[in-house]
Amino acid sequence: MDLGNFSVSLAVKDIDASKRFYEKLGFRVFMGDQAQNWLILKNGGATIGLFQGMFEKNILTFNPGWSSDAARLSEFTDVRVLQRQLKERGVSFLLEADESSTGPASFMLADPDGNPILVDQHV
Repeated sequence: MDLGNFSVSLAVKDIDASKRFYEKLGFRVFMGDQAQNWLILKNGGATIGLFQGMFEKNILTFNPGWSSDAARLSEFTDVRVLQRQLKERGVSFLLEADESSTGPASFMLADPDGNPILVDQHV
């Protein structure tokens, strides 16, 4: 099962302070809009998202259909197919993708410790 590109989405209190901190660690802004309180930063193969005021907890994020450079992949497993496979394995969901839809969609689940996992397809 290939969940797609992986990143950690951080719920930050001060996006500017967080941006400056992660830049000191060698991260660079890759995409986003600081005025809208979100930035995606990269350092080699590591990707983190900084999100101020958008959610309560840090989230493990997977993006089916995207490369690590946010380029659309020609082949990938659709988020609805992943959701069906996980349901067959007995996984419970916090939020489900509409199985009758196509294109962008997402679902959310939590690991046994309550850590949120977002599978968010943008294509």
